[in-house]
Amino acid sequence: MSTDTPGIDPLLALRAPQDPACDVFLTGTVFLDIIFTGLDSAPVRGTESWARGMGSSPGGVANMATALARLGLHTSLAAAFGDDHYGEYCWDALEQGEGIDLSMSRTVPGWHSPVTVSMAYEGERTMVSHGHEAPAPAALPGQAGTGPTETAPTETAPTAAPNPAFPQCPPRARAAIASLVPGRSEPWVATAARHGALIFADVGWDETGRWDLDALPDLAHCEAFLPNAEEAMRYTRTDCPRAAAHALAERVPLAVVTLGAEGAYAVDGRTGTAAQVPAIEVEALDPTGAGDVFVAGFVTGTLADWPLADRLAFAGLTAALSVQEFGGSLSAPGWAEIAAWWQRIRTLDDQDPTALERYAFLEELLPTTARAWPLRRAVPTIGFRQ
Repeated sequence: MSTDTPGIDPLLALRAPQDPACDVFLTGTVFLDIIFTGLDSAPVRGTESWARGMGSSPGGVANMATALARLGLHTSLAAAFGDDHYGEYCWDALEQGEGIDLSMSRTVPGWHSPVTVSMAYEGERTMVSHGHEAPAPAALPGQAGTGPTETAPTETAPTAAPNPAFPQCPPRARAAIASLVPGRSEPWVATAARHGALIFADVGWDETGRWDLDALPDLAHCEAFLPNAEEAMRYTRTDCPRAAAHALAERVPLAVVTLGAEGAYAVDGRTGTAAQVPAIEVEALDPTGAGDVFVAGFVTGTLADWPLADRLAFAGLTAALSVQEFGGSLSAPGWAEIAAWWQRIRTLDDQDPTALERYAFLEELLPTTARAWPLRRAVPTIGFRQ
């Protein structure tokens, strides 16, 4: 993360002494992401391809955690980390580099870090991942880096998403982010909701093909549900994303449906208010992590109590900025990137005044001066010997 990022706290005016120290809690699997860039095309079978660039960073749930932290939210992550060099690198990058609280995380002796290799070309990505399920902890996560010793897992067939063992007692937080899985309930979600956290949830593709909302028991605890258009229509048996959002708003207070190049549409089930914000047209280099960044932006706006349309606009903006960079957590924008974009976009002669007005709420948040656009970012590697 850039060291000259303005220290903006979007919740500053709302903070009180009795508030929880944690703004957002999340849990999941941290991968080491290795990203190859500068490929002219997809690799061809039987040949060797050379990439002009390469970067590495924590990935998986770390994409979301990093996006939240860079937007100024106090973020707590519960995850398993391998005791290999990859795990050590990911831990340091998240804790020291991004300021993410890892006191609920643990290091697992003898367990190697899950790895994803991502190749970005022509605005698309191809990924190959490898990992094994982390052994369940012998006790609840303790101090950072000092979790209980577990037996190392045997080499079995790799799983698509190794489970780091969800904590049963998450920290008190303003919000928590969950990924819903059909037919599965995570006890920590209900616990977090009982303790006052607003639950924001996304969902993946339903491999069962049932697309049954009743198969998502944790949806009952959610403040907001954020599927994409295809997922929303399948779950609601509708043929229009907007109709799907209204149907979902009968099940959750906030239904947000992402529409790809068309932006996003949201319905507040409590008030009946609906809002749609078009997507920002950008040259997309790598879509990795854009969905995570969108959720982080929407969570930020919700906790800051912004109007619904402003939350959608901010979420879409942060996602648009992220796809102009390579990588997942690498590309998550901070306030420096947002300020630089806002300063630059207002100097262009052909801007639609109505479109600019959509983002006028940023004026009260951003510093009066910003770094020049475009920004140059350092691409981290595993590290050099000192």
